[in-house]
Amino acid sequence: MSVMVARKKVVRKWEKLPGRNTFCCDGRIMMARQKGIFYLTLFLILGTCALFFAFECRYLAVQLSPAIPVFAAVLFLFAMATLLRTSFSDPGVIPRALPDEAAFIEMEIEATNGTVPQGQRPPPRIKNFQINNQIVKLKYCYTCKIFRPPRASHCSICDNCVERFDHHCPWVGNCVGKRNYRYFYLFILSLSLLTIYIFTFNIVYVALKSLKIGFLNTLKETPGTYPSTSLTVLTVLEVLICFFTLWSVVGLTGFHTFLVALNQTTNEDIKGSWTGKNRVQNPYSHGNIVKNCCEVLCGPLPPSVLDRRGILQQEESTALEPCPRGPSAAEPTGVFRQVTAVFSPQVPAPPLSSVEMSEEKQQTPGELLVPSQDTGQAEQ
Repeated sequence: MSVMVARKKVVRKWEKLPGRNTFCCDGRIMMARQKGIFYLTLFLILGTCALFFAFECRYLAVQLSPAIPVFAAVLFLFAMATLLRTSFSDPGVIPRALPDEAAFIEMEIEATNGTVPQGQRPPPRIKNFQINNQIVKLKYCYTCKIFRPPRASHCSICDNCVERFDHHCPWVGNCVGKRNYRYFYLFILSLSLLTIYIFTFNIVYVALKSLKIGFLNTLKETPGTYPSTSLTVLTVLEVLICFFTLWSVVGLTGFHTFLVALNQTTNEDIKGSWTGKNRVQNPYSHGNIVKNCCEVLCGPLPPSVLDRRGILQQEESTALEPCPRGPSAAEPTGVFRQVTAVFSPQVPAPPLSSVEMSEEKQQTPGELLVPSQDTGQAEQ
């Protein structure tokens, strides 16, 4: 006999989330789909630091101080940790409205604006919200079907509304928003210090070698095995990478330091939200640099509202399992009787003799067959 068993497959919410994001490790890691430049960032950081630790650090630790590679390792680990935290986390994506919620919002908008005649442009869908005695407009997102919270914006690359949207950074492979901005700022700050550190000690390395054998002889040296010859070609390569990286990373760090001091985002600065013709003051600024920095970098981190690993629904799948039945097993009842009848094999009955067939025809409906005495003795 066979029994039908129902098995349930768990479907988590990250598998059905709209937008253009990729998820790994069962929804624990969230990134944008365009990750090519992020891999280039990893390659540049890991490659430059590997060359520095492999060659220059050993020479400088012996000639100057063993603290040089230790401090470089601390900066490297901190920069990598903040980079991965920025890239793999939820920047503050706002869930889209459900069909019932979207229909309710549409009814509210129609009740507020009234019926718009054909041929006329409907009024903009905005709501006024007061923050620190100042009116802030909440805009309607036609993709997510919601009124965006203050300082939120829709990212065209990830196709999501992000709370306190700053910008989409391809170098980290993710949006920068309310939940990962502090890690992004710490990443570019530590990367600037690491770039300056490596660039400076590469110059020191070349200078120390030049004092011993001369600058021209140092440049003419070919790559070899330490310590017979210095890998000057690789050192020059590191200097060039750090030199061109230095201007962009340090400049970006200075720009975001200015924004943090004003409690402002890149999106607001580009649009001129608080520096336009109206000269509207920033309602989010405390008027104090220290308070603004503490709110942006040290304030409480809100939890993710996506619930990526939450269970969305359960899909049922059926399977057949054999169930042995002994001679003393009880007869199934109810629904199980029907399942047994369907899946149990059909055994053909033995043919009846002519005498038995005549007796069966003579039997009337409702009459029971009584075995004769000869039949009982034969069975005994």
